[in-house]
Amino acid sequence: MTIDYSASLEGIDWAALIASLAADRFDNGRTARQMESSFRNSYRCVIARDGTTIVGTGRALSDGVCNAYIVDVWTQSAYRRRGIGRRVVDMLCQALPGQHVYLFTDDRRDFYAACGFVPRAVGMQRVVGEWLKNDSKR
Repeated sequence: MTIDYSASLEGIDWAALIASLAADRFDNGRTARQMESSFRNSYRCVIARDGTTIVGTGRALSDGVCNAYIVDVWTQSAYRRRGIGRRVVDMLCQALPGQHVYLFTDDRRDFYAACGFVPRAVGMQRVVGEWLKNDSKR
């Protein structure tokens, strides 16, 4: 198995990616257009492919100075425990030197701890308006 890692978003079939995420129970309700916009507006993205099949993703949001947030880290279930997610996270972090990098996880604390992350006491959230309903034209 040879997995290729890239920051390029060219050639991605966003509808197929959404279908893969949904089949793997990692879908948060974005449309293909919203998913593409999310990735294209990110500071850094990493896509893992086995041939033409996307088997892993991750992206970082950052101010480019001191604060960053890692989101959408996913490895297709059939490819887990092979170092793919770790490599995606490492590649994202390499693009964020000197920055405080934060993430949120419900169920993979062990994985992120192995990647060097430490728990924080408080995480909070707020959805403004209705989830995924906005005027984004991108």
